[in-house]
Amino acid sequence: MSIPEQLPITLIVITRNEAATLAQCLDSVPFVADKLVVDCGSTDATCEIAAAHGARVVVQDWLGFGPQRNFATSHARHDWILTLDADEQLTPELAAELYARLPALMRSDTAGAILRRKTLYMGKPMRWYRPMKAERIARLYHRQRARWTDARVHEALRFSGPVATFDQPFIHHHNPTLVHKHLKILRYTELKTYDWLERGKPAPLWSCPFIFIAIFLKDYFLRLAFLDGARGYVVAQIAATQAVYRRLRYFELQQNPHSRELAHKLLRQHGIEP
Repeated sequence: MSIPEQLPITLIVITRNEAATLAQCLDSVPFVADKLVVDCGSTDATCEIAAAHGARVVVQDWLGFGPQRNFATSHARHDWILTLDADEQLTPELAAELYARLPALMRSDTAGAILRRKTLYMGKPMRWYRPMKAERIARLYHRQRARWTDARVHEALRFSGPVATFDQPFIHHHNPTLVHKHLKILRYTELKTYDWLERGKPAPLWSCPFIFIAIFLKDYFLRLAFLDGARGYVVAQIAATQAVYRRLRYFELQQNPHSRELAHKLLRQHGIEP
């Protein structure tokens, strides 16, 4: 892709131990004038790779996904921001579309834009499962017209103005193994249940069998996972299991608050920051 001039945009990536994928993420966005990596304590070569691929590195202890993204936004050099996870990258087609359309969009009163994310699962694209085929996700915004919610996990970008949509997808390299996926589930469950505790959310255990059935059927049939064959079954099974485990862990925290400290210690032994 030929880049006559870079655009006044900041690319933000929040990281912890992302050495395996960070370089391809940063290199897939050649047209931005500023690349910022906000790291929360990597013990691998993440920070060195970020610097080698043209990014500034700011170190910040983990605040939760929403607060961490808002912190990163405050350190951007430009008002327009594109944010990616380290295991994501722009396709050449999306990079070209963004470069062509962004100058006009940035002169308008648009608050941000929706991108489409295509997921590689077990090494291959999911062809039918809706959340992984062409998920619509907010990743481009003007920081005076949008803000991330303060949720510890499953944060969302809230816009205060018109929103554009781009057609070409970017790529998400899903967890490389099911082991990685289950470690991620453990982390996300801790964050989500802490939010539930603060809100006093009810999550009765008697609902768990019904939750499992509802989530499995929704993902397997309504979201078309069954059309992706055995991989679709795995996706639906894990989604339903995760929903039940989240409620079991929430119940445990209510019964034994001390388990939070014990869980933190164990997760950190495995390099996971809750």
